[in-house]
Amino acid sequence: MSAPQDNLANHLLVALPALADPNFSRTVALVCQHDDDGAMGVVVNRPSEYTLGQVLAQMGIDSADAALCARPVLHGGPVHQERGFVIHDGDRGWDSSLKVGEGLYLTTSRDVLEAMAAGEGPANALLALGCAGWGAGQLEHELAENTWLTVPADKELLFGLPLDSRWQTAAHRIGVDLFRLAGYSGHA
Repeated sequence: MSAPQDNLANHLLVALPALADPNFSRTVALVCQHDDDGAMGVVVNRPSEYTLGQVLAQMGIDSADAALCARPVLHGGPVHQERGFVIHDGDRGWDSSLKVGEGLYLTTSRDVLEAMAAGEGPANALLALGCAGWGAGQLEHELAENTWLTVPADKELLFGLPLDSRWQTAAHRIGVDLFRLAGYSGHA
């Protein structure tokens, strides 16, 4: 399996205003893997109905860190909604980790959550339930149809900004004001 000519791993997909699919309208997705077989990413700006504390409790993992337990869990996409995907920084090796970019990883194993609950996890991390997937050539087709903007991944955006400001901020990183584009209806 070779990488496509324009590998978008470690990039953000920013949904353009005309994208009407309710799964992706006004979303920002981190592309974690992209090759000839397709692409996989995680939406990083849409909260789910759960907190990290609720997910940890459901998994039987105890944590006394109230701030950690209060963190929102993200709705990562419509695929595998029963699975957790942890996007994190650092260089410690965790089971089932995929290097997304320099110092940025996607981990699907329990050990990273156990370490986070014990105060020994990565400095920055977010948990999403579900992911997004594109079949071979599907993402390239959507890009050609002007469905998405592509923006290099940005750790400040992923870990430092409020969820509701990530969509517009990601587009601003490449000089685009989404509220001025045709197809946008509504207000910030």
